[in-house]
Amino acid sequence: MKKIVILISGRGSNMQAIVQAAQREQWAAEIAAVISNKPDAAGLQFAQSQGIPTVVVESKTFASRESFDLALQQEIDKIGADLVVLAGFMRILTPAFVQHYENRIINIHPSLLPSFVGLHTHQQALDAGVKLHGATVHFVTAELDHGPIIDQACIRVSNDDTADSLAQRLLEKEHIIYPRAVRLFVEDKLEVQGDRVLIHTDTSQF
Repeated sequence: MKKIVILISGRGSNMQAIVQAAQREQWAAEIAAVISNKPDAAGLQFAQSQGIPTVVVESKTFASRESFDLALQQEIDKIGADLVVLAGFMRILTPAFVQHYENRIINIHPSLLPSFVGLHTHQQALDAGVKLHGATVHFVTAELDHGPIIDQACIRVSNDDTADSLAQRLLEKEHIIYPRAVRLFVEDKLEVQGDRVLIHTDTSQF
């Protein structure tokens, strides 16, 4: 049974979607811990209500990114995580940390990568005048918002959309594709080949 550790900084709505999918679909996996870099992250309360152990590694108490990442890594490795899931974790991770979990750490980004990296992706999409906007689940690499793509979903941009309305509509899609991607990892159906991810399953079943 694989152990999953989820990292959050806020309410963790994608974390909640993953936890609920794991319970509903009875994955052969354990959400072994939810870790936050902020002690007041609302998602910690949800995790505790589900009986999931929670840990706080408060980022602002560390003098450097490297020292924080090392402390975080020690907590994750103590748990014995097979997969690290970033779910609204608002930290840029050091290359050493990412390398330590190569092909075992995933993230969801609110754009159709490789377009619109960084912050304010919904406004970036509106400013660019795209007709389709979306979200991407990918393996994390040292390059920000890059890495082999596992899954994507898109929505059509309407004339009256705002950054907030795009974010809200896209979140519904995120709550579908992120649990789906985690499940594929749990079931050993993902194979990384260079910059590509091969999915060894009939994806029509999802």
